[in-house]
Amino acid sequence: MEKTLEQQPANCVKIVLFGPESTGKTTLSQQLARHYHSVWVPEYAREYLQNKWNNHRKTCESKDLLPIAVGQMTLENQLAKKTDSVLICDTDLLETKVYSETYYSGTCDPVLEKYAIKNNYDLYFLTYIDTPWEADDLRDKPEEREAMFEKFESALIKYNRPYVLLKGDKKTRLQLATKHIDLLLAKHNDAV
Repeated sequence: MEKTLEQQPANCVKIVLFGPESTGKTTLSQQLARHYHSVWVPEYAREYLQNKWNNHRKTCESKDLLPIAVGQMTLENQLAKKTDSVLICDTDLLETKVYSETYYSGTCDPVLEKYAIKNNYDLYFLTYIDTPWEADDLRDKPEEREAMFEKFESALIKYNRPYVLLKGDKKTRLQLATKHIDLLLAKHNDAV
């Protein structure tokens, strides 16, 4: 189990979109991947939980978190091999940890927690809640967006993750994100 949660070495800059639901992470992930002619790692939980909902009309349970984490890291490790520039991750295990602690009485599976803390990324983009809420089968707490945002930011601070807060419309967010990624790519290319 632990091997499947471990981040494999990769020769690219790794970026994570991080924050509450319905804050534009997927949209920006796709925009950034197009901008850099690279790949993005979709949020595995969306597909996993949508299938669960469609087939059983059940929402996420604590027993789903490890399979979601394994699926996420499998995708990330596979897609990291397809780029030597930048990998855009729609989420990471730290986000799964935040949701676990929020939804399941402050708990997180110890193995999931270990790799949520151990796996490493070059930069996080924390997406603010100034985007319109878009309801779907899986989103469930529009009234708790501010509290969730605070939990995500607290996790980044607690684990000393480098991050940039993204606010504003799609164009503003994309411009700020590319500015920071360009700096990281310049350093990455100088080191190679």
